[in-house]
Amino acid sequence: MKTIITSTGDLLSSKFDLRFGRAKYFCLYDENTKKTKFYPNPNTEAHSGAGVKTAEKVVEWGAKKVISGDFGPKAKDLLERFNIQMVILPDDNRTIQEIIDSIK
Repeated sequence: MKTIITSTGDLLSSKFDLRFGRAKYFCLYDENTKKTKFYPNPNTEAHSGAGVKTAEKVVEWGAKKVISGDFGPKAKDLLERFNIQMVILPDDNRTIQEIIDSIK
């Protein structure tokens, strides 16, 4: 299963980003292969619709789970429509590696 984790940077040592649509990066973690890949978020500076555009990317990447700090209502609706699980980690100061270790 593929999981997206919102990140402040493109390294496993980067901190978790509480924002979904405007997160700086996304870590795509494949639980089957144990591999990670980071993608910059092209929607960080979008004037509107960042959450929906980001949710569309999640669907495109084939993720079945997204870990973030919050989801806007429109992004949440789109993710629910595609049966993508949303996990909210409020006020989390962990690194991407620590979050991956916790879901292994």
